[in-house]
Amino acid sequence: MSDGVDLVVFGAMVAVFIVITLLLGWYGYRNTKDNQEFLLGRNKASPLIIALSYGSTFLSASAVIGFGGQAAVHGMTMIWLCFLNLFVGLIVAFLVFGGPTRRKGRELGASTYADLLGKIYKSKGIRAFTAILIIVMMPIYAAAVLKGGVNSLATITGLNEYYDLILILLAIIVAVYVVYGGIIAVMYNDAFQAAIMFVGMAVILIVTYSYFGGVTAGNSALVDLWNTKFSEMGSIAGTQEGFNGWTNFSDFGSTEWLTVVTTFLLGVGIGALTQPQLAVRFMSAKSDRDLNKSLLVGSIFMIVIVGSAYTVGALSNVYFFQEDGAIAYEYITSIGLGTDFIIPQFILEIFNGMTFGDVFVSLFLLSLVCAAISTISALLHTIGAAGGYDLYTLYQNKKGRLQGDSQSVRLNRICIVVIMVLLVVYCYLMPSDIIAKATSVFMGMTAAALLPAYFHALYSKNPCRKAALASISVGTVSYLFLALFINTGTSVFLPICNLLTGQKVLFPDSFLASTDPLVIALPLSIITMAVALVVFRRTENSTAEAC
Repeated sequence: MSDGVDLVVFGAMVAVFIVITLLLGWYGYRNTKDNQEFLLGRNKASPLIIALSYGSTFLSASAVIGFGGQAAVHGMTMIWLCFLNLFVGLIVAFLVFGGPTRRKGRELGASTYADLLGKIYKSKGIRAFTAILIIVMMPIYAAAVLKGGVNSLATITGLNEYYDLILILLAIIVAVYVVYGGIIAVMYNDAFQAAIMFVGMAVILIVTYSYFGGVTAGNSALVDLWNTKFSEMGSIAGTQEGFNGWTNFSDFGSTEWLTVVTTFLLGVGIGALTQPQLAVRFMSAKSDRDLNKSLLVGSIFMIVIVGSAYTVGALSNVYFFQEDGAIAYEYITSIGLGTDFIIPQFILEIFNGMTFGDVFVSLFLLSLVCAAISTISALLHTIGAAGGYDLYTLYQNKKGRLQGDSQSVRLNRICIVVIMVLLVVYCYLMPSDIIAKATSVFMGMTAAALLPAYFHALYSKNPCRKAALASISVGTVSYLFLALFINTGTSVFLPICNLLTGQKVLFPDSFLASTDPLVIALPLSIITMAVALVVFRRTENSTAEAC
């Protein structure tokens, strides 16, 4: 086990990084003249900036260390998530949702995701619900990303005793450039951080395969490890019933299959379509042509980042077994750490003693910091806007003190500061190994509640508000019930079921306990939308009332 990164090398990199980050924050501040520019920064970002900002926001520390760690446990099945990230999270998102979102937003003068849905449906209730959903659920995701980044930073540097200081400093750096620079600073910093992530993860993938003697040799070693050492055991530490090795899919319908496919693959893959912080990137683009140009760059970026993380995660089993006599999960738990630390520990050890190893470790660590910061800044900006712009506008409209939307940049900045303080506090309350689960929960919740209404809003000439409200209500209630009372993986976030019944979930031995809530809640939400459209359209035709 290595003692940590060279602090001199890493410190020099961090110093340069902080200077550039603050300069980009200053650039955003200089180019933010009003609230519209603070929220959207329209016409300020090129296709390259949009692509890198979208990619780095989407692929946070959860992709690198959270899901990379899960790939070490569950194997290369997680590569399918790379495909879903690319096809659904990028191609479908840009081609199906991107253009209409940009055009509708520009036409209606919308500045946030909640504002967009509210204005399309002409519903203050939908706008308020979406803003509240963001404020309540998004901090879980944001705090998990922040916690994961700080945990890895403290562990790799060997500065665990300074955990509190690292957490606060990281939070302050993000808050400063988000508060002052708005979305322009966020997106330009995202692009800068994405470039670091790209180089760092590409180097790690190359070095990992070089260690094993090439791509074929590395993959063969992973197959041989399972066939010669563990195949007769069935499930191994960290996995569940139905696991068939790191290069094979688990048995259909097994507990392992349900966990990997429904929670990790579908939960995150589909949930990417309704991310408010990503939709804002569409709304900030100057034209549909710029969005299309962004697609190619974004695709290359996504393949390298997630493909590297998931591949390296699975291959780490061979490395740890050869060097320490245990697979990744067993080794990391034996030294008192969890799955979120598998990738950082692997990088720390594989580069130990290598020429320029300290430089590469520092580069990876900086990549990890970038992955965390890029997502946190986007989430922080989105949460702050939901409170300081959407809810404040609705409140002032109701009181009759304001016509139209709030133009207060100062209030948005105050909300962002408050939210960052809450995120730091929440980091201390969250359990370990939560990054992948928190990502899945937030994305699953937004998809179940909003995906049908979002799609209908973009493609219907006369969006039906009542049908949207019905779909949102059913999707929200069903997801929350399943998450809190049925699924064992999500019930840990708020153990209401345990408090009421004395057990973690209502049916612990059923297949539902391992089935992600999205798999049930989203179809219910879609069916509700379809049925409601038929019912309300028919009522509208017979009574001449607006749907």
